[in-house]
Amino acid sequence: MSRVPGPEVAMQCSQIVGSSTVANLRDLGGIALPGGRRVRPGTAFRSGQLDRLDTAADPVFARLGIRTVVDLRTERERTVRPDRMPGGAHLLVADVMADPAGTGTAARLAAALADPAVAAREFRNGRAAHALAADYRAFVTAESARHAYRQLITALAHKEGGPVLFHCTAGKDRTGWGTALVLLLLGADTATVEAEYLSVGPAVRAAFAPMVQEFTAAGGDPEIADAVFGVRPEYLRAALQAVADGWGDAESYARAALGVKDETLGHLRENLIA
Repeated sequence: MSRVPGPEVAMQCSQIVGSSTVANLRDLGGIALPGGRRVRPGTAFRSGQLDRLDTAADPVFARLGIRTVVDLRTERERTVRPDRMPGGAHLLVADVMADPAGTGTAARLAAALADPAVAAREFRNGRAAHALAADYRAFVTAESARHAYRQLITALAHKEGGPVLFHCTAGKDRTGWGTALVLLLLGADTATVEAEYLSVGPAVRAAFAPMVQEFTAAGGDPEIADAVFGVRPEYLRAALQAVADGWGDAESYARAALGVKDETLGHLRENLIA
């Protein structure tokens, strides 16, 4: 669960948890905040989906004592690969992409990967990356996304609900923006937020390497696959710009767009700041 101490940027990122059944599992504890503070270890975790979780065979995960799981996936994703819940944990469904008018392009991209010809027709020449950036903007503005991220913040602020694990499918896009938003509300600077966002890239590439290989072997465009499964700073910046354009900063956004109360923000900081 620990990492070898390294350069300063490593101290800004979540800590890899060596789970054998959950991909891309990380503890936000240790991420640097202003004033010499850090995110409290053992309180907030992020990951990919839990469809392979086996606590009996995965003592590392079992020791985390997760009490709340926030599932950011769509209904279809939950049906095809349902979470295996840790014993005694409460499941909170927070579907970021329930509003197809605002967040539908990622689903279309995922479906297109099953047919390289369709993928090329719809998403070549940079259109895949543009589609992902549009989804990140929708993570900020779409009604379903705002409701989902309010649920996430409320769960993390609940004094009796932790430790909390939140996840999507890969743990990079919906989960990545959720992590960024939480860190901003804790006072993290944008360099720390971006470092954390990018830190999951190697784990995501490893998890989806077989799917990418199958797609490209069938004639799929590697650029499309890289856009879909990549962790690119321009995606995060699209969401950050949407917050800045509409509300100025993350705290104003949380209050005005998500309806998060000052009391909840206070509890969030009490729970997560060491």
